[in-house]
Amino acid sequence: MITANLTDVPFDVIVVGAGINGAGIARDAVMRGLKVLLLDKGDVSAGTTSWSTRLIHGGLRYLEHREVGLVRESLKERERLLRIAPHLVRPLEFMIPIYADDKRGPRLVRLGMVAYDALSVDKSLDHHRMLSPQEAREREPGLTPDGLRGAAVYFDAQAEYPERLAVENALDARRRGATVVPYAKVTELVREGGRVVGVRFADVLDGGRTHTASAPLVVNAAGPWVDKVLHGTSDAEAARRIGGTKGSHIVVGRFPGAPREALYIEADDGRPYFVVPWNGLFLIGTTDKRYAGDLDEVVADESEIGYLISETNQVIPGAGLTRDHVLYTYSGVRPLPHVSDGGEGGITRRHIIEDHAPELEGLLTIIGGKLTTYRSLAEQCVDKVFDKLGRSSPKCRTGKESLPGGAMGDLGAFRAQFVPASGLPAPAAERLVRIYGSRAVEVLDTVGDDPSLLEPLDPETGAIKAEVLFAFRVELAQNLTDLMLRRTMVGMNSKVAVGADEVAAEVAMRHLAWDEDRAREEIEAYRSYIRRMTPRSLASSRSVAA
Repeated sequence: MITANLTDVPFDVIVVGAGINGAGIARDAVMRGLKVLLLDKGDVSAGTTSWSTRLIHGGLRYLEHREVGLVRESLKERERLLRIAPHLVRPLEFMIPIYADDKRGPRLVRLGMVAYDALSVDKSLDHHRMLSPQEAREREPGLTPDGLRGAAVYFDAQAEYPERLAVENALDARRRGATVVPYAKVTELVREGGRVVGVRFADVLDGGRTHTASAPLVVNAAGPWVDKVLHGTSDAEAARRIGGTKGSHIVVGRFPGAPREALYIEADDGRPYFVVPWNGLFLIGTTDKRYAGDLDEVVADESEIGYLISETNQVIPGAGLTRDHVLYTYSGVRPLPHVSDGGEGGITRRHIIEDHAPELEGLLTIIGGKLTTYRSLAEQCVDKVFDKLGRSSPKCRTGKESLPGGAMGDLGAFRAQFVPASGLPAPAAERLVRIYGSRAVEVLDTVGDDPSLLEPLDPETGAIKAEVLFAFRVELAQNLTDLMLRRTMVGMNSKVAVGADEVAAEVAMRHLAWDEDRAREEIEAYRSYIRRMTPRSLASSRSVAA
């Protein structure tokens, strides 16, 4: 619920959309001295950011489309993120098995690997290695030997929880003076003549009550919802900026032949996909299909699920995966530029910062982009903001200044000190560092004189009850769905937090003044939301309303 009157606040820039791009723009802008308002119709990172393959990578396959500049930029940004957010972005080893019927043979893959290494001369990660068929099988015994011609092994990185990456950007922006308002749906761009001078937005948590905020510049960073912000729902004939494609994933437990590293596999149709060790489970995806449906109800369909299962079983024949092995699914829409023809895989992943002037001054729109390059996109956007404002821009510092949880110097040394001092079981303490980095200390400070808050919130992940208070009091969580899916990350466990949601509601009743009605409503709302993930656990759980 919006409690402050924002009408008369002299903002320099309003950023619409608190995904990774919008949150990154807000952080950069406020660090350079601008007065910033960040709005989102839902929670921070609740859109596309939450539904990616969770990789920070240079874009090896972009070399095929001759996007060498994008690869170089991505590799530079990968190195920066490894430094400024070491708790959230970690090196990940990949293997590309090469088969006789693949489009890319050993020689082409080797050339790609050499180019990839050459474009990342300043990298901290090891160079690639080529393996013989025997070496590949020794390394990954589950791979089918039929037609195996060798493999390549190389490093990229993983953002296990990109939700947390966006949250920390938004929190740091707020700490530095930005106004961050989730659940504020922009309903109109306020115009005076040929200029945008602000926005009208509805307080989603207060019955849609309308507010207005003004600024000489608005940045539309709404991802797949960019066109909705520009045109609302009434202008069906308006020019489209976004022609998003849908990417779906399945999550399974350990299976026979499961890889020790991420597999980068060419499917039968020639499209690449990944089998990634992730969060104690395995993440398999992604698909790439044109999408024109409801952006707020994106669901992995059964054909996509079957495709990912079938392709995985082909390359790892002992896996024996079936639909019953799928713990849950998730799907999102990539905010790619609209194109009328051509294959999905050929649509550029490079971002575009569109200036609507001279037809409409005071408005910038972000089209495309990807998780890896969010920081450089933000830097370029804020440079443009200063140019549009006619002001001299201070130097961008986001490539060097750590995100809040990354401010611990050496991550290994911090972990070695924190774990024994925490008083928690080692796995639980190590998880706190993995989620919150140096801010794990702040989570423990929330315990105060109530040792019950050190008790498990969820035995599978090792999350503790204190995290419930921390999420609501410190990290902008507004409801149980925010808490589970974008703060504690318990909602990514094998049961999608079914069961843990009830424990969290009990903690909120005791410490956050929730009554029984709100607790029940929050659990029902959470379980209604996660139905789109088709969780196996929900089918077997008891009804909360029963």
